[in-house]
Amino acid sequence: MTAWPEWLAPLFLAPFVGSFLGVLIRRLPRGEPVALSRSRCEACGRNLGALDLVPLVSHAALRGRCRGCAAPIPSFHWKVELAALGVALWVVLGAVLAPGDAGPGRLWADLALGWTLLALAWIDLEHGRLPDVLTLPLVVGGLGATLALEPWALTDHAIGAVLGYAAFRLVALAYRAWRGREGLGGGDAKLLAAAGAWVGWQGLDAVVVIAALAGLATALVRRRPGEPLGATTSLPFGPGLAFGLLLVRLHGGALTG
Repeated sequence: MTAWPEWLAPLFLAPFVGSFLGVLIRRLPRGEPVALSRSRCEACGRNLGALDLVPLVSHAALRGRCRGCAAPIPSFHWKVELAALGVALWVVLGAVLAPGDAGPGRLWADLALGWTLLALAWIDLEHGRLPDVLTLPLVVGGLGATLALEPWALTDHAIGAVLGYAAFRLVALAYRAWRGREGLGGGDAKLLAAAGAWVGWQGLDAVVVIAALAGLATALVRRRPGEPLGATTSLPFGPGLAFGLLLVRLHGGALTG
C-alpha cells in the first residue's frame, strides 16, 4: 500500500500542474510560446506576480478580479486547476484501492498520463484538434513506463500502439472513401496508439467502447435544444478517448477481467 506522504504530494502539486496546463491549453493551439512568456492580465496586459499566480488561492483572495485593473479573471483558470486536482484525486484513490503495492513509479506515471489527457481533452473540446506535441510523447511515455514498470508486458503494449493507430487510420480512410469527407482525425489515431502503449492491445476494445459512450453523452449534453444528432454532427472524440484510456489504465482489471 502506498505511504501517506506519497498520496499527499500529488494532491498538493496538482493545482500548480493545473495552472501550467491552463497556459498550455490557451497558448499551444495559438502557436504561442508556453514556457518563455510571462503570464499577463488579459484585460490590461499587466505582468502577473507570484502573489497573483498561487493556484486556486489567488483567485479566491482577489475575488476573481485583476489586482491592477479589477477586470474579471476568466473562470477557465481555476476550473483547469480544480480539474487537475480531480485527476490527481482519482489516480491516488486508484493507487490506494489497487491490490498490492504498485509503488511510486506507477503512481507518478499515471499522474503524468492523467494530466496530459486532461490537456488533450480540453484542447479538443475547444479547438477540435489533438496536438502532436502532446499525443506523440504520450506514445513514447506509455512504452517507457511499461519498460520501467512491467518489462514483461512491453511486447503487448507495443503491439497495442501499432494496432491502435492502424485500426483508426483504416476506419478513417474507409469513412472518407464512403462519405467523401473526414470522419476521424489523425490525432484520434495517435491518441489510440497512446492508449495501446499504456494499456496494451488487450485493453483497446474497452477504451474504444467507453470513448464512444462518453462521446455520445457529451454530444447530448452540448447540443442545443431541439438540435438533432445526425451523420453530419461534429463530435470531438478526443475527450472520450482520454476518459476511456484513463479509466482502463486505472481500473482495467475490473473492466476487462
